[in-house]
Amino acid sequence: MSIDTPRGASRSTFSLSSSTRTILHSMTLGRAQPSLLLSLLLSPLALCQTPAATLPTKTPLPVQTTDHLPMRAGQPIRAELIYPVYADNTLILPAKTIVIGTVTELRSNHSRRVNARVNGDFTPYHIPIVHFTQIILADGTALPIATGPATDGAPILRLTAPPPHKGGFIHKEWDQGMEILHEQTAVFTAPGKTDRLVQFVYHQLPYHPERIENGTAWTVETTEPLSIPPQLAPAPAAPATSKPTDPPPQVTTIAAEKGGRPTWIIQAYLSDQLTSATAKSGQIVHAIVAEPVYNADHTIAVPEGATIIGAITQAKHARSFARAGVLRFDFKQIVLPGGQSENVQAALTGVDSASSGQLAMDSEGNVKPKPQDKIVVPLILAFLATRPLDQDRDDTTDSLAGKNFVGANGFGFAGNIIGLAGGSAKIATGIGAYGTAVSIYRRCIARGKEVTFAKDTRLVLQTTPRSSAILKPEPH
Repeated sequence: MSIDTPRGASRSTFSLSSSTRTILHSMTLGRAQPSLLLSLLLSPLALCQTPAATLPTKTPLPVQTTDHLPMRAGQPIRAELIYPVYADNTLILPAKTIVIGTVTELRSNHSRRVNARVNGDFTPYHIPIVHFTQIILADGTALPIATGPATDGAPILRLTAPPPHKGGFIHKEWDQGMEILHEQTAVFTAPGKTDRLVQFVYHQLPYHPERIENGTAWTVETTEPLSIPPQLAPAPAAPATSKPTDPPPQVTTIAAEKGGRPTWIIQAYLSDQLTSATAKSGQIVHAIVAEPVYNADHTIAVPEGATIIGAITQAKHARSFARAGVLRFDFKQIVLPGGQSENVQAALTGVDSASSGQLAMDSEGNVKPKPQDKIVVPLILAFLATRPLDQDRDDTTDSLAGKNFVGANGFGFAGNIIGLAGGSAKIATGIGAYGTAVSIYRRCIARGKEVTFAKDTRLVLQTTPRSSAILKPEPH
């Protein structure tokens, strides 16, 4: 399938100013100075403009904060677009365009409050409701925008499908164990470890300040059309060093050849929310292409705005004894804006997860919660809980107090203080046993986590066209 570039596609335009005409006249007389020649060479670049365009209603705008912010109503929010925004296959808003908003209210985060209080943290957690009202263009122009309220913001992580596992069951379990160990080690070695240590200490207190985390992301949709005036084409920026949780840099996607057929890497937005709690096998899934895909000759292979249609192939809801939900879906058809259809064979190779890194993708495209360490952590807590009872004749008062302090885990810093101040080994051991029981319940007995993708979740699909008599025009 190949589509010619539409008339509305970006074509850089510029006009000759009076100074440029003077330079040309000087060149014809052989009197042009080197500086004037340089100005002539640079003038078209300086005058290149993107065309005026209109973003339609319900255009997704994925934004992300770039700093830690206080959790309070009225807090200004300065965020950046995570991905570029296209209209009629033309780049309108590049990635990192500034978007301005405000926290309009704070709602109670009931589930987080309950989980925190079990651990001795009585902070009244909130969910910020953000209303974005402005976009700042590259030339500094501020445009008012109308969007819906942004809720349930969270840092996002791009999940990618790993290569297939080699070896049998033992090798697979070993790889999972090493992955868990690597993630636990990264807490102390990855960039930002100082801030993580401070936040860990904060969360051991009975009460601590709240904040909107750096990298918190929302995806809002425009509720009214947005007119974008012509802009100077932005110069290509040098790639910056990205953080481990940053999505990969966006580039124009060119169709590649694989087995004699073009292979398309498609960026798309999920049209509806999907969750393993309610999804059924065979349920229809829709996604909207977010960026055009080009052929090698620069014609459009897959236009922005095309619809990708698929179905859920596997769905399991979460169950007790920490059995997590499973969700898998694939796409079989592309419907172009004009109505033309083509069958494809698509595989999910990437997805933005807003679950704070709690999800994982396997080599077959299945998405499910990451496996938890169900043995080591409870064993460590159980060992520490028995320390106050391990008393020797030569123990000093200080050493006994230290054992009580260490053993009274499981209720935050308050539990350690109670174990220390009480002076009783039985009280300290009881608090430690409570923490061990909570850990075992959450990791081994409680209901597992569901797999949930919000509406407008960003997907990465690798597709290969395939012939289909069903989708060919019927003979008349």
